[in-house]
Amino acid sequence: MQCIEDKTYVLQVVKLLLLEAEAITKAANRLHLEQVEQAVKLLANCQGKVILAGVGKSGIVARKIAATLTSTGTLAVYLHPADALHGDIGIVSAKDVAIVLSNSGETDELVAMLPYLKSRQVPIIALVGNLCSTLARNADVVLDAAVDKEACPFNLAPTTSTTVALSIGDALAMTLIQVKGLTPEDFALNHPAGRLGKRLTLRVRDLMHTGVETPTVSPQAAWIEVLSTISHRGLGAVNVVDDSGCLVGIITDGDLRRLLQKVKQTALETLTASSMMTPNPVVVSPDLLAYHALQLMENRPSQISLLPVVDGQQHCVGLIRLHDIVRSGL
Repeated sequence: MQCIEDKTYVLQVVKLLLLEAEAITKAANRLHLEQVEQAVKLLANCQGKVILAGVGKSGIVARKIAATLTSTGTLAVYLHPADALHGDIGIVSAKDVAIVLSNSGETDELVAMLPYLKSRQVPIIALVGNLCSTLARNADVVLDAAVDKEACPFNLAPTTSTTVALSIGDALAMTLIQVKGLTPEDFALNHPAGRLGKRLTLRVRDLMHTGVETPTVSPQAAWIEVLSTISHRGLGAVNVVDDSGCLVGIITDGDLRRLLQKVKQTALETLTASSMMTPNPVVVSPDLLAYHALQLMENRPSQISLLPVVDGQQHCVGLIRLHDIVRSGL
């Protein structure tokens, strides 16, 4: 074997990438626009689910396309043709649309499944490399995924052909996003565990400390009560609320320490929450996106590590910390 430092290997990788990229370009130019339009209409108007079918490497691509469709607002499932012939065809209904993948268009299991799809009046979109194949002849829509050559040096292993098929599937899925008017918020609902999903769905109310967890004192509370409440609740601050439950200020442990260092000992007896608090602090609504609350804390000359949470009538309903937001994964 030649030394790995030999640039021949690097050039070969680049060459094969360009080969597959060129195949995608050719496929894009070769597609019949009326067939593409019909495929998009069938998928956009599907009242059931999209059935993806393929065998071998085409089956893996079919699974990926199904996953992409489902995650972007179009319900889709993968159906293995062999399993379909042994009972799984039962998931297919007349409201569904099928996308069937095969480079040759003559895969035995796929060909055997076609009559049962047609008997259920399921429209078939063929993503196929051979336009004269059995699959192409039995399909309602044919998308040409033919390639001149596989990236495999023996022109055998499915490589370029699967790349083209996957690219066409991705293009269909991304087009459906636009046709259906899917928003980033809609996308996030299907990705709640991802960072994007959390940023678009997780709200202050999901992370804030509320109820008995919320440290509060009255404006008349003595400094020792403020200190005790901060220490007992362990959130690093107390909300100062009036008799009606409305927020009038906030006192952080940092505020308390700085004030106690400045005040004379003889004045401690008269020190109350109202004279210690930061009045009219920055607040957030429980319905605000947690990501926006994070930006509110950080995008300022002096960062804030926690925020009081108030409702529409300025009633204090909780407290949210920077730590709570960061720990959520935002």
